[in-house]
This record gives sequence, structure tokens and C-alpha cells, in this order.
Amino acid sequence: MEKFGKSQPFARVEDVRFLKGEGRYIDDVAPETSYVGYFLRSTVAHADFTLSTEDAAEIEGVRAILTAETLAADGLGVGMFAAAAPQRDGTRGTVAPRPWLAKDRVRFMGEAMAFIVADSLDAARDAAELIEVDYDERPVKLDLAPGGETLHDDIPDNMAYDFGLGDEAATEAAIASAAHVVTRTIPDTRCFAVSMEPRGGYAEPLPEGRMHLAMSGQGVWGPKEQIIKALGMAPDQLKVTTPDVGGGFGMKAQMYPEYIVLTHAARKLGHAVRWMADRTESLVSDNAGRALISTATLAFDAEHKILAYKVDTLSDIGAYSSQFGQMIQSNLFARVLTGVYDIRTAWQSARGIHTNTTQVDAYRGAGRPEAIYLLERMMDAAARDLGVDAWDLRRKNFIPPEAFPYTTVSGETYDVGEFNRVLSRVADEADLAGFTKRRADTAAEGKLRGLGLAFYIESILGNPEEDATVEFTEDGRALLYVGTQSNGQGHETVYAKFLSDQTGIPFERIEVVQGDSDRIARGGGTGGSRSVTVQNNVTLVAVEAVVAGFKGFLAELEGVDDADVSFDDEVFRIKGSNLTPTMLDAAALARSKGRDDLLRVTQTAKLPARSFPNGAHVCEVVIDPETGDTQIERYTVTDDFGNLINPMLVEGQVHGGVVQGIGQLMLERVVYDDDGQLLTGSFMDYGMPRADNVPFMKFTTEAVPSTANVMGMKGCGEAGTVGSMGAFGNAMADALWQVGVRDAQMPFNPERVWQMIEDAKS
Repeated sequence: MEKFGKSQPFARVEDVRFLKGEGRYIDDVAPETSYVGYFLRSTVAHADFTLSTEDAAEIEGVRAILTAETLAADGLGVGMFAAAAPQRDGTRGTVAPRPWLAKDRVRFMGEAMAFIVADSLDAARDAAELIEVDYDERPVKLDLAPGGETLHDDIPDNMAYDFGLGDEAATEAAIASAAHVVTRTIPDTRCFAVSMEPRGGYAEPLPEGRMHLAMSGQGVWGPKEQIIKALGMAPDQLKVTTPDVGGGFGMKAQMYPEYIVLTHAARKLGHAVRWMADRTESLVSDNAGRALISTATLAFDAEHKILAYKVDTLSDIGAYSSQFGQMIQSNLFARVLTGVYDIRTAWQSARGIHTNTTQVDAYRGAGRPEAIYLLERMMDAAARDLGVDAWDLRRKNFIPPEAFPYTTVSGETYDVGEFNRVLSRVADEADLAGFTKRRADTAAEGKLRGLGLAFYIESILGNPEEDATVEFTEDGRALLYVGTQSNGQGHETVYAKFLSDQTGIPFERIEVVQGDSDRIARGGGTGGSRSVTVQNNVTLVAVEAVVAGFKGFLAELEGVDDADVSFDDEVFRIKGSNLTPTMLDAAALARSKGRDDLLRVTQTAKLPARSFPNGAHVCEVVIDPETGDTQIERYTVTDDFGNLINPMLVEGQVHGGVVQGIGQLMLERVVYDDDGQLLTGSFMDYGMPRADNVPFMKFTTEAVPSTANVMGMKGCGEAGTVGSMGAFGNAMADALWQVGVRDAQMPFNPERVWQMIEDAKS
């Protein structure tokens, strides 16, 4: 492990400037002379409409009002990129064209209809209020079933895709002949990402006819590709940058029409234009997460071994297909369909339904939390139906260590896993043996205590290939150019410390460069827990190339063979010489000799396979049956992340993921009324987890190093969310079972919990 990282806690250096208020976010770096943009958004969910902008254009300070008609007149086409899911019949799902600004018809409350550019935000808002909108409302489609009012003429029954994976006939046959069959219908409610920094950006003209867009996102290259296509620009005509980002969680990984309109407005006016959403604007226009309902069946033999697993999912993808929207509950759900269990026969059916709501796309975990939540709730339900211990049922069906590498029914190859070892560790850490007494003590107080277990596995997503460039500067520093994008995870610390460990370059002399399409030729961005694994992998390759170059250079200077020069991760050693130059010494010497070719090295590397982080979460809740109030009393996590680079940052990632997982089930309920009006459009109505909702978390690791990369690492960014949903849901079901609740499903806010208890009484 010493070779690939010290595996010691190391505090994040970027936190100093963040805590001092010195972060450089979009609103901090936008030109002060920028015009201000404001989007007029639909106040209805489904309607034909017309706009009149004449009076608005007369407002003092208004510079331009863009509509679908003006964009068309300026030559902009229509249709954002969205991946289409594979269908059962071998075709791809249907992606309806999505306009940059709504044309003639709006399909969700919050859809942008016009963009007003003015000298000030007040002037832009005043103008927006004077735009006359005439709505001819249509029926609203909100339910998750094929059919209803058609949103797009070329998508019959509003079904964007019909996905199937596995062996349907074999699965049905196994279910029909099974000794025990367990079936449940389990919802997974819609939630908001709610990043601390809303979406926003600014665009400005550059010399020589170029444009610059700065945006709050998770990578600059995807947006650049879509914008140049939409605006008919050559690649070298657009620069895209991302400064500090106040959270993304997958929601900022996709492209949005606002950035295309913003860039066009700045180009059209020849002047910088900035736009930043407020909180309510974000809630009505950001891509949402989850929003599905699944009916699942587990079939068991007489010895309680799983024979087959069947899943039928209806997924809400919103009014349009977002960039990855069709893939989340189809392909990505499938990646971990059977979890950590030895299930050889399975069938997954997933259908994507359009509704008059905001788009649904990736949210921390992107399909894997949904799949594991369903499966782990099913395992607990099966244990109750079969009258067996839920922990023992899992142990009986785990993939055994000797079965690895193990290819699942969905085609994923798990390289390693020791699930029983992880489960035993978490049982000790959570004091499982003491739970019976704790429950009895709680009952004596008139309250309900429940314990929930979830054992998760996730597949690292995203492009397995990445670039890295190491450059030595004239002032004796090293620059590391990366293709990922920090959204608050601590990349500046992790990458610089990792490079320092491999090269001996002092940490404080290393600068990480990210988020600039001019300075970095390409990159995969951040998402799918890929960043540290893929970026450090290619950094190792880049370091090897740097070392090889300096070895040859020093050998030539000293008149020895290349093999006589070695590097011990701190200094070079030359046979027969007392010289022990550091890497920075070697760089300075190369510069003095005119060897600029050694001062900037770029390498590309691709991971040979995915890694599969896994682990067990144990949650204990206490419910007051008189009020429905729930307190999480204990929370224990044992993860297998393989070899750790920085345990402190890993634990922080897990904490954040756990809070987002339990937050969705406990508080975060998105509600639309029958007309498609969002009723939870502010923090007055949309609950968010707070410090008093979350206890101290006990975090431990049981490392089984991955064979999919030389470092033995496994990604950790989304694991907390993947495991926490099932653990909390099962804990709630366990507690409520004591008072007769037999179908405990999210959301578990106090009113709903109280109502479930009252319904059970009758």
C-alpha cells in the first residue's frame, strides 16, 4: 500500500478558503459589468400558449428578450442530447425534441419560455411581469402508468422506453415451481438534489470572436460539445470553465437548455451576461431524482435459497428525456440488480413514463440506490414471510468468496467480495447482541424501536479512461491537470497528496488544475464515483512517464546507463554518484539544459475493469407512536472500499451519502397537486435533514482490495446513499411491525408514520 498512497488521514486544504468565505463560485467570479439574465417560466404544467413581449421590451435597462421564435430566427436548432435506453425489441427508446425555450406548448411547471437580459435583476424581473402569456390549458398527466394525455405526438402512451434484461421465461418458470414466493410493491419517491449553490453561470465574448461560458457543473467537456453544436460554433471558438462548485450530486452532471440560451445571448449582445437561479427556480427546473415504483418477486426453494428474482418498474422521467434520464432505472439499475446475492435467474422489466413534471435524472447513486433499496426491502419482507432471521437469510444467499470473479445475470463481473466477513464486522460494531434489551427498554417508555440492515454493492460508472498532465513550472512548482471536476469532495487535496506521495514533491508545491477546456484537452468529469479511482490511476501512469524521462536525462548527463538511475518515490539515485536530486531538482536541471520536452508530460490510461464497493449499514430508529416522530438512535456502517487513500475524506463522503439517503425517506417529499402545481417549491414545504435528525455514525472498513486497478481501490462517493436507504427503510418497517403495520413504505415523515399506525389500529 505504501507505493500507492500513505492511507493516512489528511485534512482538506481547500476547506480553509471555503470556511473563510474565500471560495470562488460563479457569483464571485462573474464580471461586475455583466448584464443580468432572468428566465420567465411557465406557471402551469401543460398548455398551449402565446407570448407578447412588446410592453416588456420598453422597460428601461432591458437589453434583449429571447423567445423560441427569436432563437429560431437566429439559426438555433432544437433538440438537446439525451441517451436512449435499449428496448426489449432491440430498438432504442424515443427521445422527444426538447426546445431551448418552450415553443407554443409548455409541458411542466417551470419550463422556460423567455429569457430577459437587462442591466439589473430588478429590471429583468419587472420586464418579465409585463410579458403577456395566454395559456390554453391541457389535461395534466401525473400518474405512473402508460396512457393518459399525450405529451409528445411521437411517443404513444407516453412510454419513452420499454427495457428488459434477463431470462423472462426461466424466471417465470422458477417462480411457478418455487416452494416460497414473496411479492411486494415498493415506491421510491421523487426528491430534489438541493445543492447548496444553485445552477448558474455567465457567458462573455473573448477576443478573436471566441466565447467563454463559466458554469456550475460537474465537467466542462460535455457542455462544450452540446453548446458548439447548438450554436454552430467550431470547437476552438468556445471556452468552458467551472470555478468552485457548491455541490452537484449528479444533478449538475447533465446539460440544461439555460446554458445554451445564456451563451447565445452574450454572443448576440457582444457583452457578458450572468444568470443564477434562486432556490424556488431551482426546485421547479432542476432535474429531480428517483421517482419510480416497482413490483418485485423473490422465489425460494425449500431451504430458503433464492431461485429467481423478478422486477417490474414504472419510472417517471418527467416531461422530456434528460441527458441520462432513460438510463437510470434501466441500464444503471440493472448493474446491481441482484446485489450481493447468488441469483442465477432474474428478469428486469423497466418502462419510462412521461409526466407533466420536471425531468428526472441522476441523483447521488443513479439507479444503484434504487435497485439496492428495492432488493434489501424485499430481503427483509421475505424473512418475515418465511419466518427466518433476516441476517441469516442474507448469509445463506451471499455470493461465496470462492465464486469470484462472479458474473451476474446483468453481465457485471464482480472481481472480489467477502460479504460474510463484512456482515460479521458490522454486527459487532452495531452491538447486534444488545438490540433485544434496547428494544425492551424503549418499549417500557411506550415507544417503538426498530433495527434495519441493508447490504449494498455498487458499480462504479462513467468513462474508465482519463488523462493527466504533469507540468513543472519555472518557479519550482508542479501542476497536475485533471479531467474530473470537484463538487466539494476534496479533489484538490486528494490529487495533490497522491502525487506528492508518488514523487516526493512537497504537497504545498503542487497545484491541481481542473475545469478549463482551454487548458485541459478532454476529461470525463465527475459522476458515478469514478473520480479518484480513474484520476489516480492515470496519475500513476503519468508519474511513471515523468520518472522514465528524468532517468534517461540524468543517465545521459552522468554518462551511465538508464538502468543505473533509480527513483525511490522521493529522490533519484545514480550509481557511482553522490548526487540525489529530487524531482523538482531534476526538472530545474532539465530546464537549464533546454529540455522543455521533459517539463510537461501527458498520459492517458484506462481502467481494465470496474470496481465494486460494498458494505453493510445498520440503522436503529425510535418512533413515538403518539406523534409519528422518528429519531435515529444509532447508525453503523462497515464498508469494503478496498485500499483507502485518505480515510478521513472517505468517512466524510459516507456521512454525506447517508444523510442524503435517510433524508429522502424521512423528510424530502416532492408533492404536485392534480394540476401539476409544485406544492413543495421552497424550504417552507420541502423538508431537509438537519443535524438533530442524524446521530453520530460509527464507520469502519473491511478492505478486500480490488483487482480492477493497481491501487486496489473502490470508489466511495455514492456508497453512503446506496446503503442508507434500505437500512433506514427496514428499520422503520421493523419498528412499525410491532403495532400491526404490514406495509410500511416511504415517505416516513411524522404525519405519514402516525397515519400508518392509526390505520393499523383499525
